[in-house]
Amino acid sequence: MYTDKELTLRPIVEDDLYRIWELIYKDAQPEWKKWDAPYYSHHTKTYEQFLETKENWIGDDSYWAIEVEGVIRGTISYYWEHEPSKWLEMGIVLQESQSWGKGIGTRALRLWIQHLFTTMPLVRVGYTTWSGNERMIRVGEKLGMQLEARIRKVRYYDGVYYDSIRMGMLREEWEANQ
Repeated sequence: MYTDKELTLRPIVEDDLYRIWELIYKDAQPEWKKWDAPYYSHHTKTYEQFLETKENWIGDDSYWAIEVEGVIRGTISYYWEHEPSKWLEMGIVLQESQSWGKGIGTRALRLWIQHLFTTMPLVRVGYTTWSGNERMIRVGEKLGMQLEARIRKVRYYDGVYYDSIRMGMLREEWEANQ
């Protein structure tokens, strides 16, 4: 568990499942999906369907809850792009619009990066977003990440082509800024 004032990152426990379902799968067209890879379809699930996958959520080191003042507001995660070379990518979603624009994502990612560099022998951490999500690009810049790749016009959404954006940071860059 990692804390920054009222913000906490922690593993997901069974008592969190209803809230996680509510944030991610309850609504057919949630507002957050307009910013989180909207070019991929989103599917609702009943709570019962979601519970069938609970073993994928509880205690998973790669997928944690973002809690603000005791309420889960989103999730933060990582996945291996290529584990033998320690190429790890991370992701974050704050599902409720009232959590946007308050620095919560930046603070949560700062804690997550610290967690990843502290607990794993990583050389680099990064994430991929799209050029339509300017807030996510700014978060990376605030954290000292570099624009590592811009793959032009590969994300098609709502009749418009967008770029895929890859942001990253090396361990030595992180340590120099701490």
